Amino acid sequence: MQLADLVLHVDRHLAALVAQYGLWVYALLFVVVFVETGVVVMPFLPGDSLLFVAGALAGAGHLSIAAVCVVLLAAAVAGDQTNYTLGSALGPRVFRWEKSRWFNRDAFDKAHRFYERYGGITVVLARFMPFIRTFVPFVAGVARMGRAHFTAYNLTGALIWVLGICMTGYFFGNLPWVQANFSLIIWALVLVPALIAIVGAWRSGGEG
Repeated sequence: MQLADLVLHVDRHLAALVAQYGLWVYALLFVVVFVETGVVVMPFLPGDSLLFVAGALAGAGHLSIAAVCVVLLAAAVAGDQTNYTLGSALGPRVFRWEKSRWFNRDAFDKAHRFYERYGGITVVLARFMPFIRTFVPFVAGVARMGRAHFTAYNLTGALIWVLGICMTGYFFGNLPWVQANFSLIIWALVLVPALIAIVGAWRSGGEG
């Protein structure tokens, strides 16, 4: 298992990691979700699919669903808070940054358009939008959204995102039909939110 494949597709390898490393997998889950939501240059890590697989493994008895939810909730909330703090510290000068290998200017601009259109609720909605969810807390910090308001939206979004997808995996991830079409479902968890994000960004850009 190559390091790059492990990092980019940790959701696919999670069952093998549980068998090999046991409780250390909880630490891995925390790190991946924290980095995916909290480090603005790492939006490509798995999110929705990882939550679903973790829930399915808990449903099969390989992990504790309570521990999975607590760990992932903590990671999601802490990640967004870190990202918000970074955006708040950097401020409006971010708008002068050019696109580079470390900064996806296009994703930042899409997230900013979402924020301009929908305000604070964007922090909740973006949880289900790959790439966009990594940049929205950063944008909220740049836009000087009040920390108390941001924290309320952050907690709400994290609860809906983590509990919703993990519990879906827990209850349905081990059904025969789901297992037989697992790859398709994982792809759907990646592509459907991405498509929604792209359409939403296009609409918000066209109307802005």
